[in-house]
Amino acid sequence: MVYRETRDPKFLDFVHKVTKVYLDRLPEDLIPYWDFDAPGIPNEPKDASAAVIVASALIELSTYTKDETLAKKYVDKAEQMLAELSMNYQSRNMNTANLLHSTGHKPAGSEIDYSIIYADYYYVEALLRLKKMKAGKPLNSIALKTE
Repeated sequence: MVYRETRDPKFLDFVHKVTKVYLDRLPEDLIPYWDFDAPGIPNEPKDASAAVIVASALIELSTYTKDETLAKKYVDKAEQMLAELSMNYQSRNMNTANLLHSTGHKPAGSEIDYSIIYADYYYVEALLRLKKMKAGKPLNSIALKTE
């Protein structure tokens, strides 16, 4: 978002570096644990909210990425994350949320393995961004517009 608003290349360069580290550290299912260095992995809570926020960001980042191979990788990873969330993290009427298994603040013992409203927001945002991208529409007007 900082790059989008400033167009300063240093922010784009930085986000590419951070994104590489993030993607390289993901588990096989692409849904991160609440902390990449949590001591009890693989028996630590996952964080669907982090995954869906990153999926949405990857879709936008791909539109600023001049390297077509890297842009495609970002979209592919976002689609894989969304597919995993859609198949294995859906509430399916267990509660009123869409996504299960988010983590708010594990060190404080708060919102561990919960449905969190912002996870649902970014899930819808990511799906809409992907839909717009596939339709060749700009992603700039994101906020839950369906045109």
